[in-house]
Formats: sequence, C-alpha cells, structure tokens
Amino acid sequence: MNRLYTLIVLIISISFTSCQFSENIYINDDGSGKMEFSFDGTQLMQMAGDKMGETNEEAIDSTFSFKELFDAKRDSISKLSEEEQKKLKNLEPFSMHMVMNPKTSEMKFDMFTDFKEVSELQDMFKAMNSFSDLEKEKKGGQSNSPANPFSSPGLDKSTTLEYDFNGKTFKRVAKIVDKEAYKKVTDSLGEMAVMFGSSMYKLNYHFPKPIKSVSNEKALFSADRKSFTVEFGFMEYLSNPEALNVDVVLED
Repeated sequence: MNRLYTLIVLIISISFTSCQFSENIYINDDGSGKMEFSFDGTQLMQMAGDKMGETNEEAIDSTFSFKELFDAKRDSISKLSEEEQKKLKNLEPFSMHMVMNPKTSEMKFDMFTDFKEVSELQDMFKAMNSFSDLEKEKKGGQSNSPANPFSSPGLDKSTTLEYDFNGKTFKRVAKIVDKEAYKKVTDSLGEMAVMFGSSMYKLNYHFPKPIKSVSNEKALFSADRKSFTVEFGFMEYLSNPEALNVDVVLED
C-alpha cells in the first residue's frame, strides 16, 4: 500500500504539468450518475523516462478506492488541520483505475465516483492538492514535485465550483469569490505559462435526453445530441475559471 500511495502522490503532484485530461459526467434519467476524471500521462512518462527507469518499478494495473488508501494513512491524516482533513474526505467516495508501465512509457488513470444527485459533486482539484500535501507533511513541508498552480492557498480559497441538475437544466458554475486574492495568485503564475501551454481541459457530458441548448459557444454535439464536449486551453481556464461555466437545457 505504501508503494501505491507514493505513486499516486507522484501522479497527482505532476499530472497538471503536461497531461491532457477530461472531466466526464454521465447522468441517468433519475438524476443519478457517474463522474470521471480521465488522464493520459503517456507523454509525461516519456518526458520523465530516465527518472522512471531508475525506480525499477514493475508495471501496475490496479483499481482501488481512496477510502481504502486513507484508512491506511489515518495517523498521518490525523496530524493535518481540520480544514485539510475535510478536503481529503471529499475524495473518499472516489476510486481510481491506474495503468502504469515504465517499460512502455504508458501511464493512464481514471478517477471516478457514482452519485445519487449532481449536487453531490465537489471541486476535486482542491481535494487532490490536499492529498499531495500529505507527502509534504511527511517531508517537513518540503516537496520535490514540480510546481502545481492548485497548491496555492489563495487560489484554493478564492474560487468555488458547483454543479446542479433539476431534470431539465444542468449547470456547472465556477465563481471567483475573492477577486483580489485570485488576481495575486494568477499574476504569480506567469513563468508557468510555457509548462502548461500545451495542456487542455475538456468537458465531456452525457445526458438521458437530447440537448436543446448549451450556453458555451465552443460546445460540440454528438450525433444523437445527448452529449457534448467543450475543450479549453488549461492556462486560459486557469486565468478565467468562469470560461467553462455551462447552462445545458434538455428537450422535453
């Protein structure tokens, strides 16, 4: 379990630097469904080829729950602040399927959870950052991981992300709740523009009925109009999180 934990910390800490990733939501007729974050880190593995080769790690194809992982780390988690523990608890409903093969430079993983209603969904970036902070705690606050824009307390506290669905209308709403704090944080990220320049953020949403309209003009519909995708540059999204807000209206 310790080996798996270390690998997950590594992936979460650096996945934002070069991976293409998507936020997938599948909604059923009764409003329940599944949320999934899909990452293809093969490019990242290729970039870190020498370092990964030095680990002598065997290929992994594993599925596990975060609750199981955290149960094995309760002592470490208990030393975190109440606020940090609460953020980690948001990850407990999630499971992860990870495929990692240093020899073939393959690294793919899906983080997923079922939900009874859309309003249960959380802003998982903040929770994932809290998870990587466990490693910093173990190292006395130090980390060798590449910079992560979500690691800033100012960014974490100055934005919110909520989802809502009433059977007819779906909403994804990101808000900047403290514009001054948010501007200070984003202004300090200028040097990371090159690192994140090729990364994309993709929404991929599926509904039980055909879609009548989507507020985002970049939306591309499936043939049956029951799903759509929106793709946005990661740094653009980071500069303006409200750019991926969507209002979706389904047909009667």
